[in-house]
Amino acid sequence: MTKIRRLLIILSATTLVLLAGCKVNISLNGSSVNYNLTKSISVEKFPIRCAYVWAPMEAMFYNSLSDAYSNKTKLQVLQRNGDMHLAGEITEYSQLNKAISSDGYSAQTQLKMTVNVRFTNNANHSEDFEKTFSATTEYDSSQQLTAVQETLVQEMIDEIVDQIFNATVANW
Repeated sequence: MTKIRRLLIILSATTLVLLAGCKVNISLNGSSVNYNLTKSISVEKFPIRCAYVWAPMEAMFYNSLSDAYSNKTKLQVLQRNGDMHLAGEITEYSQLNKAISSDGYSAQTQLKMTVNVRFTNNANHSEDFEKTFSATTEYDSSQQLTAVQETLVQEMIDEIVDQIFNATVANW
């Protein structure tokens, strides 16, 4: 055997021994939940508590929030008595003229949604919080809000749900 061949065999064997002692743990769902302590999360409906109301928003928000925990964690989503608990309310849904065209009319309108969240982790109360999460989106004022509202509200809900998920179980 040549020296190079012997060296390659020794390097290969050494690499295999070193790799055998390594453990790689990768989570592709983004959560850092200790499933030994936490098996469930209860999610309450978030009632709309703001002056401007679009009724479907409450159900859309609840479904998206519940689905996020069902799809991205092993937690069982319950209506009450979970190891973790989410409650709150939708506190703002508003629109604001963002840009004015040369003829003096609104050219761009901004929608804003704000949600107040109370989170309780019964396995670790140091993680409990009450926070406000917001998202905005814009649309061309030449469009009727009723024509784009469902899509825009879902975009804001998705953004807020991501923020809540990251704050509660992703620990980012």
